Amino acid sequence: MSRYRPPRPKGSPYITAEGEAALRAELHELWKVERPVVTAAVQAAAANGDRSENGDYIYGKKRLREIDSRVRFLRKRLDDLIVVRDPPSDPDRAYFGAYVTLENPEGEVQSLRIVGPDEFDLRASKLSCDSPLGRALLGKPLDALIEVDSPSGLQTWTLVEIHYAL
Repeated sequence: MSRYRPPRPKGSPYITAEGEAALRAELHELWKVERPVVTAAVQAAAANGDRSENGDYIYGKKRLREIDSRVRFLRKRLDDLIVVRDPPSDPDRAYFGAYVTLENPEGEVQSLRIVGPDEFDLRASKLSCDSPLGRALLGKPLDALIEVDSPSGLQTWTLVEIHYAL
């Protein structure tokens, strides 16, 4: 069995201004705050002698690799992102950055915001524009019927509200 894994498809290059600020804050935290602390801990552990059985040294080096990997990813991704700051010219349709309210046939209401793949968080009601529901919502007007094929079957939603943050 091969260890080769094909690369994941790239997500949409769009992000909200809040999402960009969060990624930049994470980059700053990793590079300027956490990495110097871990580096100092690794140096102190290395001074203790035998590194082959030194847990602090081994796990510190592992954490440094994780931090460096995430920093490389964030720097590259931030260079490629397009920050969407302005609402669209047609505010009566659901586009990137829209706050939408959906209602299913049972009357359950769900409010979501359409965001980029780097900032989606369903617990915070942020839906990725690359998700099946996000793709189905893009460009739809008010009162549109949204149908999404999910593992549990066909889900139907009605788009009942659209607004954009100013």
